[in-house]
Amino acid sequence: MKVVYNEAQKRHYPKNFVSSGVVTQNPEMPERADRLFASALEAGLQHEVTVDQGLAGISAVHAPEYIEFLMGAHERWSHRKGASPEVIPNVHPGRNAPGYPRSVDGQAGYHMADTACPISAETWDAVKLSASTAVQATAHVLAGEPSVYALCRPPGHHAFADMAGGFCYVNNSGVAAQALRAVHDRVAILDVDLHHGNGTQGMFYHRPDVMTVSLHCDPARFYPFFWGHEGERGEGAGLGYNMNLPLARHSADDAFLAALDRGIDRIRAYAPGGLVVALGLDAYEGDPFGGLSVTTDGFARIAEKIAALRLPTVIVQEGGYLCDDLGRNLASFLTGFGAKHKV
Repeated sequence: MKVVYNEAQKRHYPKNFVSSGVVTQNPEMPERADRLFASALEAGLQHEVTVDQGLAGISAVHAPEYIEFLMGAHERWSHRKGASPEVIPNVHPGRNAPGYPRSVDGQAGYHMADTACPISAETWDAVKLSASTAVQATAHVLAGEPSVYALCRPPGHHAFADMAGGFCYVNNSGVAAQALRAVHDRVAILDVDLHHGNGTQGMFYHRPDVMTVSLHCDPARFYPFFWGHEGERGEGAGLGYNMNLPLARHSADDAFLAALDRGIDRIRAYAPGGLVVALGLDAYEGDPFGGLSVTTDGFARIAEKIAALRLPTVIVQEGGYLCDDLGRNLASFLTGFGAKHKV
């Protein structure tokens, strides 16, 4: 299996994160990528350097005014007297507000769901390369490789078509799924991150050609709070094509695997031609966010079940934060997946 990654993705290094009213270090730091990349190589994956793939993959799933905002927000922000080094909104309108502001302050509030996704001078280039990683990995799968690991950083599954959030700017899993649609009539996204993939859900909520299935900590008292509940099944033409499997806080391997079986059964019923795995490693029992209690061995068992679908698969890196076992958890997943995956 290949690992697609470019170290220039590490240039995005957000300094701020506001949580529970406290300004602290942003946990989505470059060292995450260092550990994941080293682990992928140790697991025997072959490295291919990401090459800039342009905007086509991004613009296929993101609104042009949002892309324009991401591209120019920091430069516009820095022209303001006394501006902070990073774009961080201080106003968030209700999304039913009819107006679209001209000022970068207003647009930041419109396009950024929270304070976990600051934009620095280096952010856009890293975000574009992260999306390019997903595009490049998908191209290999479309060319016949059974699976490819896209080491996307920053991650993407909290990014809506026109809104960043939760460390995410461009929805890499959505980019990969849309690219798979060039060949496959139906594509499934299976999200196993600790947090609900709210941006991914929103992106495809009205569409029957991309099914979204997400396992995550129950959002009743956990980020992203407003999305990810079991009753959210899609709307319009997409009704019945979204499946949420929220898990009680601190659920461990057995509960996670039982929910995964339900999700896999739904994917089999959908009979997609291709699969995107939104791989979060933050469901781990020792992850700093502390939401679920999956073990290192549990990730191998998760991977084996997914691999048994025998679908062409793009594995897109989402969450998973600094802890002693971050690299081992990735290796466990990749080894379990490789041992069972046959197309």
